Amino acid sequence: MSLTNEIIEKVKVKNPAEGEFHQAVEEVMESLEPTVEKHPEFVKAGIYDRIVEPDRAILFRVPWQDDKGNVQVQKGFRVQYNNSIGPYKGVLRFHPSVNLGIIKFLGFEQVFKNSLTTLPMGGGKGGSDFDPKGKSDNEVMRFCQAFMRELFRHIGPDTDVPAGDIGVGGREIGFLFGYYKKLRNEHTGVLTGKGIEYGGSLIRPEATGYGAVYFAAEMLNVKNETLEGKTALVSGSGNVAQYAMEKLLDLGAKPVTSSDSSGYIFDEAGIDREKLAFIMDLKNVRRGRLKEYADKYSTAVYTPVDPNLGYNPLWNHKADVAFPSATQNEINEKDAQHLVNNGVKTISEGANMPTTPEGISIFMTNGIGYGLGKAANAGGVAVSGLEMSQNSLRYNWTREEVDSKLHGIMKSIHKAAYETSVAYGKPGDYPLGANIAGFTKVAKTMVAYGVV
Repeated sequence: MSLTNEIIEKVKVKNPAEGEFHQAVEEVMESLEPTVEKHPEFVKAGIYDRIVEPDRAILFRVPWQDDKGNVQVQKGFRVQYNNSIGPYKGVLRFHPSVNLGIIKFLGFEQVFKNSLTTLPMGGGKGGSDFDPKGKSDNEVMRFCQAFMRELFRHIGPDTDVPAGDIGVGGREIGFLFGYYKKLRNEHTGVLTGKGIEYGGSLIRPEATGYGAVYFAAEMLNVKNETLEGKTALVSGSGNVAQYAMEKLLDLGAKPVTSSDSSGYIFDEAGIDREKLAFIMDLKNVRRGRLKEYADKYSTAVYTPVDPNLGYNPLWNHKADVAFPSATQNEINEKDAQHLVNNGVKTISEGANMPTTPEGISIFMTNGIGYGLGKAANAGGVAVSGLEMSQNSLRYNWTREEVDSKLHGIMKSIHKAAYETSVAYGKPGDYPLGANIAGFTKVAKTMVAYGVV
């Protein structure tokens, strides 16, 4: 058995019932197999064993009072995975599905994603099983303050800098940052995704979606193609999906789908700027369901979720490019085959690990340009890193400056992944290229530090 396969088996034994974490480790370790022979110094230093173990995992209870005065208790997590190249950096997620395995999977992925950005950031992740949906602003505030009462002792601008993810938007970041300031009596860049008025960066809400599109454009550029005139399938309807659609329109493509937890819409005429503005108002302001889109626009068809179907019909439409931007494991083997059958040649992941291993295998077997999440969706954390820089400088760059820097970072990530895939004899194998490029930088740093 190879070294990397031994490590995969160890992880499964030592971390039972953490399926998402097992999946993330397996995907990375299989890509890293060629590095074992090329870098004996990594083997000698035990890097492969060390890289799968987080520096620490912090678990804590979060008691808070709802509007009726009842005490509720949630679980809180912060996994500080690896800070070899900079402070821990990674989002907070508030969702009922959050557990230790999911936080570890996200933190592990974040190590390599942050390495690829070229910015000095380590990897971490955190969150809670708290569900902000249906809660009043006062309930969300009381929960965020209770969460920060424990988290504040573990974070700092040079230690660990969280940001927002699913369930943690501008409202939540404001409550968290305000309470951190109160506890520490200092105004520092300890959180990113902040409001512009108190230290945030322009382009941060747009960054992940924009970055996924920029990465797709780079994959197409290798084939002497552009996004102009191409039809795009997009899942999700949050920030990532919304701004992916916006940038697709900027570059001449036509997005035709969007989804939420209830179902999806397919608009063959295309989601233009007027329709996108409707989606943004619907989801960001009115917090409504996408079915309203089909009620308003006769060109659209709404399909509710059918959990017994075994696949997602959103991925069963003719298109050229696809942007899975909803959640992990949303594309299974059947979905992947539908995408191939319907002419999709390029996939850029806006979400974290949205494709199952079986789906990835189908993409690779069929020569699909597959931009995996740790490379394609790194735009969000890249602009978070730029926000950290601006906070340190006590300065704000313009929208154009940040967007230009983001575009440059995504081009660099693509270049590193592509050139590494060429160096290892598999041109265009982005999973191999991105994983090895991200890992090598971290591994060399860990070797330099000694056994710590």
